[in-house]
Amino acid sequence: MKKTILKVSTAALLLTQIFSVVGASAQGLNPSAPRVAATGAPQATAPIVTDNLAKYGLKKDVELPVTVTAGGLSYTLHKVMILDFNSKEAVVLRKKYQYEDSSDMIAHPKYFVWTKITITNKSQNLVQRNYKDMLYKWRLFFDSGMNNGELDKVMPIANRFKPNSTEALNDFKLKPGQSLTTYQALYYEGEFKYFGILLEHIGAIKSQYVVNDPETKR
Repeated sequence: MKKTILKVSTAALLLTQIFSVVGASAQGLNPSAPRVAATGAPQATAPIVTDNLAKYGLKKDVELPVTVTAGGLSYTLHKVMILDFNSKEAVVLRKKYQYEDSSDMIAHPKYFVWTKITITNKSQNLVQRNYKDMLYKWRLFFDSGMNNGELDKVMPIANRFKPNSTEALNDFKLKPGQSLTTYQALYYEGEFKYFGILLEHIGAIKSQYVVNDPETKR
């Protein structure tokens, strides 16, 4: 191996800790389990944690990552972590990226939801979300919008002038064929009934359930 010093951002390390430690706890992994000594013997590979949905009573019908495509825009959800709004992990992220205590839709959020996503422009035109195009392209739901079931995206004030941020998404601009892998925060105050993604772009609409709506199973 080349002896190269890798520059790892503080945010990347923080996110790794949140998804591994918080997610492992949510899935019932035992942090006190005995570890194999470093004697050259093979060590077990830690499970890849993609979510803590089970902690909130949501049993996945589809495993992450999940990709939804509409109108030439592709949205991939790699990871989703639901945190109590005032938990230590949520407060660290809120302070680092200067998320406010409320969002446009939610005055008193109960949960801080942290997602890792990839968006890809598969069209022949520019895809953007900024002052030239204020429309959000994707929406996430844990319940019906009539029951306050939609998650609300929140702006990271620290990154409000940083388009295409790979740490905390605000605005973005993607040329044809361009992709962006990043993290996005959302606030939530409702109940947990199902988990769905709705993607809408230039008139095309596509939805995908990660946890199916129980009403559709009847």
